Amino acid sequence: MRLFIALDLPQDVRSRLAMVQGGLPGARWVAPESLHLTLRFIGDSTPDQAEDLVAGLSRLQVPPFDLCLQGLGVFGDRRRARMLWVGTSPTPGLRHLQAKVEQVVQVAGFGAEQRKFHPHVTIARLRDAPKGRLENFVADHGGIWLHPFAVTGFTLFRSHLGSERALYEPLVDFDLDQDDGDAAPVTP
Repeated sequence: MRLFIALDLPQDVRSRLAMVQGGLPGARWVAPESLHLTLRFIGDSTPDQAEDLVAGLSRLQVPPFDLCLQGLGVFGDRRRARMLWVGTSPTPGLRHLQAKVEQVVQVAGFGAEQRKFHPHVTIARLRDAPKGRLENFVADHGGIWLHPFAVTGFTLFRSHLGSERALYEPLVDFDLDQDDGDAAPVTP
């Protein structure tokens, strides 16, 4: 199973992000229902590893916090940009949650993440986007700012790779600031 841990975004945030999607040749836009902020990509996992991961994540005690999405950027350079994303304002709560998640992932037997955490929501994957059009798009939408929203939990997702796009299946939701350590399984 291919797993990742992420913040599932509220519907109003997804709708606002969907409003900026469009008008850029070479962009494959992420479907609004698939928009999320990845805390940690796990990759392939055995069922035993997944159980250890769920057990560890269910014991996390992190207080809820507010998060604000803002700013637009690309991964890759302007000539070979691969991904278009919306970032976040600096949030100690998000950094704290991600650090705790990383600890649990390592205890569950997965290697340490080698890349620095760069919180973002991918809104498009890019392929041969014309440089000038991409620069104009980033300039036009780079000032994006969405009202803060409360982060009260996170989700363990399973990723199903398809020919058109990946499908994300929520497996387990975890509440922040849990007292009892119980995770709420998601019913499909």
